[in-house]
Amino acid sequence: MTVHLHVWRIPAAAWPQALWRMAADRRRVRAVPGVRFAKLLGTGRGAGFGPARPDPARWAALTVSDGAAPPFPHWDRLAVAWCRLDLEPLSSRGAWAGRDPFPGTGTAPPGEAGTGPVLVLTRARLRPWRAVAFWRAIGPVGAAVGRAPGLLAAFGIGEAPLGWQGTVSLWRGHGDLLDFAYRQPEHLRVVRRTPTVRWYAEELFARFAVRQVSGDTTVIGWRRQ
Repeated sequence: MTVHLHVWRIPAAAWPQALWRMAADRRRVRAVPGVRFAKLLGTGRGAGFGPARPDPARWAALTVSDGAAPPFPHWDRLAVAWCRLDLEPLSSRGAWAGRDPFPGTGTAPPGEAGTGPVLVLTRARLRPWRAVAFWRAIGPVGAAVGRAPGLLAAFGIGEAPLGWQGTVSLWRGHGDLLDFAYRQPEHLRVVRRTPTVRWYAEELFARFAVRQVSGDTTVIGWRRQ
């Protein structure tokens, strides 16, 4: 199983075509031999994603396949820049659209997962009656992520601006990730409220080792540290 995160930067003139490709390429990508799971995604500015934060110049896809990364010829022609991260799943819990995207993934503790950059993917489907409260609560967390030591890149992802939201964050190492996850006050406050407030109808949390980065890292906002 190989996991790839594809990200493209699109010129303004191509934004209407990008919206069309979001709909047209879903079935095509899933029909590629060896592809187990594929999602085309919009992205958000900064570390958040929501109705007020879309980034129409940047689009992404997450693919899980048995071999090489599937091709995206239409997106490659539209893009002025691209970046692809090749990922090795380390741990995963939850579901995406009723499925486990990374079946058979272990639960390696951070201390046993080796060194090097680590990518965290979160994805959730919000309960409609909890959405407004969620957006209010999550704002300070997004601001805190941007200031976190060891953060290399972060941006929001989503299948739609409302209700289906998630984040991608790339960290220098597991130590930096753990410092933010377990010591950052705003993040801890939201985590502790989640079981009682029940923001999500469905959620996924996955952690990956970054094995290779190809293309232009400015597309994902990589900060060299």
